[in-house]
Amino acid sequence: MSVKSEHIPRATIQRLAVYVQVLESLQRDGTEVISSEPLAKACNVNASQIRKDLAYFGEFGVRGVGYYVKNLIESITSALGVDREWKTVLIGVGNLGRALLNHKEFKLRGFHIVGAFDCDPFKIGEEISGLEVVCTKRLKERVGDLGVEIGIITTPPERAQRAANHLIEAGIKGILNYAPARITVPDDVSVEYVDFFHHLYALSFNITFNKNK
Repeated sequence: MSVKSEHIPRATIQRLAVYVQVLESLQRDGTEVISSEPLAKACNVNASQIRKDLAYFGEFGVRGVGYYVKNLIESITSALGVDREWKTVLIGVGNLGRALLNHKEFKLRGFHIVGAFDCDPFKIGEEISGLEVVCTKRLKERVGDLGVEIGIITTPPERAQRAANHLIEAGIKGILNYAPARITVPDDVSVEYVDFFHHLYALSFNITFNKNK
């Protein structure tokens, strides 16, 4: 799957990830071919939106038949760059960090966590899911040895920027930040935020709004 445009909306990338999730579920259920309408319904979008999103990468589907599920999964994962292994490190081995280290889905999805780091001397040397927790000060030397490209931050909010600085100094170009804090990075470093409270705020608003209808 080749990119036909350099300007792909962020929302399109997010929807592509949803399409893969739905398609994989269909594949597990034994579905080999699906038309645009039921696929769109399962993804909670309209059929024209799916066609528009896929058009950024080429032409897909067979007129009068639909999409071949296996082929479309392969095409989308190739477009997203997740048809390869991404070596990843995690900083902040608290409760959330431990949960992520034990989460087998990361490796199944191609994101292999190969290093765990923390500044707490009581955690350094501990083994979690086959990984020894290493002092964060050693991050730069370990990243180079392991060929890491992505860093995950699961520190308390007041330590998030320091963790980001360590990752940036180590040459990491992609950061997934679970800490409830905004971080400052150079223009050539991509950051994605996972903030549970944003979703909880949206849920509380929707519940309140629906009650007041």
